[in-house]
Amino acid sequence: MAEKSCIKRLQKEYRALCKEPVSHVVARPSPNDILDWHYVLEGSEGTPFAGGCYYGKIKFPPDYPYKPPGISMTTPNGRFMTQKKICLSMSDFHPESWNPMWSVSSILTGLLSFMMDNSPTTGSVNTTTAEKQRLAKSSLSFNCKNATFRKMFPEYVEKYNQQQLSEQVATERESLEASHDKSSKPLLEKTLDSTREDMKRVDGLKEVRKNKKQSFQTWMMILLLFSIFGFVMALPLLQLL
Repeated sequence: MAEKSCIKRLQKEYRALCKEPVSHVVARPSPNDILDWHYVLEGSEGTPFAGGCYYGKIKFPPDYPYKPPGISMTTPNGRFMTQKKICLSMSDFHPESWNPMWSVSSILTGLLSFMMDNSPTTGSVNTTTAEKQRLAKSSLSFNCKNATFRKMFPEYVEKYNQQQLSEQVATERESLEASHDKSSKPLLEKTLDSTREDMKRVDGLKEVRKNKKQSFQTWMMILLLFSIFGFVMALPLLQLL
């Protein structure tokens, strides 16, 4: 059972976190056990963890703040082992270096900073940048399968649902556009074929008109020649008269 001073200290720290949240950090005590805290670290931009949401737990001893807590991470992250205690100067791995002035916010800020680093420690793992990015992308989906996470952090569940909805809408839009392109292509080809046929008919009519015009001009020339020839032939007869 937690000591009164421990309970008061943790309650005070939770109020402070609610009043002045720490960047990229969300932490809350379990409703049934103030010694059992749950946290989410958000990956910083410009790092392989960007876009990731990393869920973990802090277990405080009954005589906190005189002894350090145990820290573990649940979400696969490519930096720390999951479900294993992480070795930090602020954790129960090093009680000799613990400072009672440290708080939940300073513990999690230190954990986030250490996560962005590559220094090896007990509980750390070595992975590629690509693997860390892959795990960051799938982190929220992984967390939302955890019943405790859903209960402790409903805002992240809502965020995940919104992402799923947006992805679904985008997929449906792409499907509709692809279907529209496929259906409109034959119609476009049919329209083009019809236009070509119309142009051929117009060209044919122009050719007929041109031929008719040329034929008319030829006949007019013939008639004119016959008229001139007749006049020439009749000229001597007119002179006799």
